[in-house]
Amino acid sequence: MQRIPKQKGFTLIELMVVVAVIAILGTIAVNSYRGNVVRANRAAAVGFVLEVANAQERYFLDNRSYAIDSGSTSAIEDTLGMAIPDEVADNYTLTVTDPAGSVQYLISAAPKGAQASDDSACGTLTLNNQGAKTDAGGDRCWK
Repeated sequence: MQRIPKQKGFTLIELMVVVAVIAILGTIAVNSYRGNVVRANRAAAVGFVLEVANAQERYFLDNRSYAIDSGSTSAIEDTLGMAIPDEVADNYTLTVTDPAGSVQYLISAAPKGAQASDDSACGTLTLNNQGAKTDAGGDRCWK
C-alpha cells in the first residue's frame, strides 16, 4: 500500500474565515479610533474656549467691555490677540457675540466638516460670561 502524501496549506474555507475575522477586527478598530479622534478634537475646542473666556475677563478689567466679533474682524484673533490652534480651527468655527446687546459675551464653537457629522450628539459648544456651558446634550460634552 502506498501512502498518499498529506497536502500542505490552507483550504479556501479556512482562508475566508481568517479574512472575515480580520475585517471585523479592523472595523471595530477604525470606529474606536475615529471616536477617540472626535473626543480629542472636542477636548481641544473646550480647552481653547475656556482660554478665550479667561482672556475676555482680563480684557474686561482693562476696557470695561468684552471683545466681540464685528462683521470683518475676529475678537479672538484681532482684539484678544490669540491664535486659534490648527486642531481647533480645522474642526470648529469660533465666534464671540453679545447676545443681549449689553455687556455680555457668548463664545460659540460650532463643529464643521467631519467633526459636525461624527459629533452630532454634542453640536455647538457655547460658554457665556456667567460661566454657563451648553451643547446639544445639555452640558455633558464639556466634561
